[in-house]
Amino acid sequence: MADNHHSHALEHVEHKSHKKEYIFIFIILAVLTAIEIWVAEIPGISKFGKGSALTGLAVGKAFIVAYYYMHLKEETKWMKFVAAIPIMAGVYATVLCLEAMFKPY
Repeated sequence: MADNHHSHALEHVEHKSHKKEYIFIFIILAVLTAIEIWVAEIPGISKFGKGSALTGLAVGKAFIVAYYYMHLKEETKWMKFVAAIPIMAGVYATVLCLEAMFKPY
């Protein structure tokens, strides 16, 4: 009897459509991709400048995908923190690599 009541309660949960939000995010990702293509074709920018810009755009796109399509925005603060740990490690590794590249000998 308890199972019957439980399944009946689940039937009344409304599902919120994310269609408009997903289309908006898709458009943002398409614009960022177009910017990436444009940056790659700009003459006169150093390889480091292009690489930095393209890496920043890629990280931004990855964040958008994780936050919206992988539903991180609906997670608890603790789960968001756990997801941020590899990002912090990546930033730390990047800083170490940049320090090694520009360190005077």
